[in-house]
Amino acid sequence: MLIGVPKEIKNHEYRVGLTPEAAREYVSRGHSVIVETGAGSGIDKADDEYAKIGAEIVSSAEEVFARAEMVVKVKEPQPNEWTQLREGQILFTYLHLAPDPDQARGLMESGVSAVAYETVTGPGGGLPLLAPMSEVAGRLSIEAGAQALRANNGGRGTLMGGVPGVLPARVVVLGGGVVGTQAARMAVGLGADVEIFDRSLPRLRQLDEMFQGRVSTRYSTAGTIEQALTTADVVIGAVLIPGASAPHLVPREDLKLMKNRAVLVDVAIDQGGCFETSKATTHENPTYEVDNVIHYCVANMPGAVPLTSSYALNNATLPFGLALAEKGVKACDDDPHLAPGLNVHKGKIVNEAVAESLGF
Repeated sequence: MLIGVPKEIKNHEYRVGLTPEAAREYVSRGHSVIVETGAGSGIDKADDEYAKIGAEIVSSAEEVFARAEMVVKVKEPQPNEWTQLREGQILFTYLHLAPDPDQARGLMESGVSAVAYETVTGPGGGLPLLAPMSEVAGRLSIEAGAQALRANNGGRGTLMGGVPGVLPARVVVLGGGVVGTQAARMAVGLGADVEIFDRSLPRLRQLDEMFQGRVSTRYSTAGTIEQALTTADVVIGAVLIPGASAPHLVPREDLKLMKNRAVLVDVAIDQGGCFETSKATTHENPTYEVDNVIHYCVANMPGAVPLTSSYALNNATLPFGLALAEKGVKACDDDPHLAPGLNVHKGKIVNEAVAESLGF
């Protein structure tokens, strides 16, 4: 199969769909790889490094989309990209269709078979292709929250870990999954006072055991979240419902409960966000203010650390990508974990959770 790797064009997105090492794995199995010139520049990989492993360097994204039988990306296709996709072609990337009906319609009209990283499942019921970026985003969320807390960035002027004699920042993490766990690890490491919310008692028990008393765990209800908002300096939104839009756990009216210039970091913004007042931002303009509360809602947080992110992502996606290259869409029939990844096929949304969220 001919695999195509275009350069990412989303704002401040530096990751790449295939690293040279991953591309080499495709070539070694008899597949051909074409890479748009400069696609690896964000991770300091020159065209020569791709050429050395047998990939062909092409001058434009248009050529990649026109020739490739499977396009491997990182972020969802932008409007000028989905119009170049075609029937019989496979797209393998993050899609996050639930809050993006325009993209969903564009993919349906193109006839492409679109496989989404974020809905591929694992043997234990997890999301193995989402997990690496969730780990990165969870850790980055605390860095982002700490930066946004600084007075020169509009925040309260609170140091995350405090100092002797002065209380540390209070961090509330909504969601005890991969993102929430990694956020809590980072916050604890910085010396913050951390509280994690979740609706799964077994998960709360796991977290309690994992952190050995260094964090507080609470069962998530509207009432307990309201209580936590009154003392929080930073709130991390880390709730995920696979394939579906994130629930709004903090309505706008609850912002009045929060401290002046406290910070909300919405890691779920790719799925619509879990704060009612969330709207996607970019690395260029990462924050905005609503009712005197700072919002950080960058939709591609891991793009800020593309070297780490690209390799972590490729490590996870490579086996599934090779299966698609070998068998085409039939790989989804043969693998019950890859099957949920197929979101769009022959003009239809074929993942039930995604279809329900879109109302299609």
